[in-house]
Amino acid sequence: MSEGKRAISVERVVAASPDAVFDVLADPRRHAEIDGSGSVKKVREGTPERLSLGAHFGMDMRIAMPYHVDNEVVEFEEDKRIAWRHMGHHIWRYELEPVAEGTRVKETFDWAHSRAPWALELLRVPQRNRKAMESTLVRLAAVVES
Repeated sequence: MSEGKRAISVERVVAASPDAVFDVLADPRRHAEIDGSGSVKKVREGTPERLSLGAHFGMDMRIAMPYHVDNEVVEFEEDKRIAWRHMGHHIWRYELEPVAEGTRVKETFDWAHSRAPWALELLRVPQRNRKAMESTLVRLAAVVES
């Protein structure tokens, strides 16, 4: 795990190739399956089957009450990196690195460009996200290693 000024990251090595891991991350229909927070429920109608740079996708969410978010892919390098943000401008990023055991997956929550970073910090969102990201990487590993 690493931390920057306004970014936190967790890492895990999964026993799968980078392309297998990336295929799950680039398919928004699989996000609820790997989400460790429990807040991602399902993909919204009109979402592309596979993400690409600039793609927009919507998710039905639930934290205490139902809501939805619209995301935009802001970083994309096939089998290496994918990141998206929503209207708050905080970013969820996955970086993949091939290693002897499979793929090192680094997930980062980056709120450096958030529209209200102080609010996220006041509500302790980064700390909660760290725990959720650890769970996400466990779930991702279970999906791609099966």
